[in-house]
Amino acid sequence: MRGSRFLRYLLLLVALVAVPATSFAGVFVSVNFAPPEMPIYEQPLCPGDGYMWTPGYWAYSPDGGYYWVPGTWVLAPYTGALWTPGYWGYGDGGLYMWHGGYWGLHIGFYGGVNYGYGYFGRGYEGGYWNHGAFTYNRSINHIDVNRVHNVYEHNVNIENHSRVAFNGGNGGVRAEASPQERIAEHEQHINSVPMQQQHEHAAASNRAQFANVNHGQPAVAATDHAGRQGFQQALAHPANPQAIQAAHGAPAAGRGFQSNQPQSNSRPSTGVQQARPQQQTQPQARPQQQAQPQARPQPQQQARPQQQQARPQAQPQSQSRPAPQGGGDEHHR
Repeated sequence: MRGSRFLRYLLLLVALVAVPATSFAGVFVSVNFAPPEMPIYEQPLCPGDGYMWTPGYWAYSPDGGYYWVPGTWVLAPYTGALWTPGYWGYGDGGLYMWHGGYWGLHIGFYGGVNYGYGYFGRGYEGGYWNHGAFTYNRSINHIDVNRVHNVYEHNVNIENHSRVAFNGGNGGVRAEASPQERIAEHEQHINSVPMQQQHEHAAASNRAQFANVNHGQPAVAATDHAGRQGFQQALAHPANPQAIQAAHGAPAAGRGFQSNQPQSNSRPSTGVQQARPQQQTQPQARPQQQAQPQARPQPQQQARPQQQQARPQAQPQSQSRPAPQGGGDEHHR
């Protein structure tokens, strides 16, 4: 009887060692030195409606140390799902502990780390769910309106320009979870989906992604979709002025990455993503024309020489539905 129980424990240990350390939120990972700074990279175009941006992060492998998991677009696992990124936090004993990311109906605490592209340390400024469809902030995300049809433009005043990739400790981000973020952390949610796990495994199998090889400048910083195939076909997406501006708020201008300087219509970032009033969608025949949510000030549009025929509006869908029953509450340290 004891031998059988010991064998089960041994098989479990082998299974855990066989996967990268940060693949699952429930796996405890601690490292005695901090991760490198966040690299600055260009966000690939959003593949289409329903894709959510999941920022890149430094994962850890006992075989080679920290390695970069590229930022990528992932289909939302259910209507209303929002991604809370994982983060490294300094804890007792001088160790840096990984707190895994998760999908839920609200954005939780991710250490105050500025991951860029809407994840500036609190909440998410890249878009919101509106009657069953995700609406994208074009001033934050790299959007082609021929692919993505629910868009708006809202400039954000970014106060956090740090590239530090961990919370607490010497030189880390000084941030604590708000009451709303603590509530979100203990709501029903699910871990990374299989496509995200494959994406991380692909990064772990590429030595060029390891910090001790690339010195903090990974060969592939972002991909246009998750998964091993998307990783292998990805371009490097090097840093450029537009990427710097959109990711971390440095002054720059460019198509799809408008200035993030303070505007009269800027709203403060919130730790919890709230539902917003119904959006009125307009035709998307021209790139500069965008769907505009009523809750935000209407952006000015260019005059059109000819009148366009209005397309039928999509029937409203239900707002947000709970996560699948398979996901359970998790406890993140």
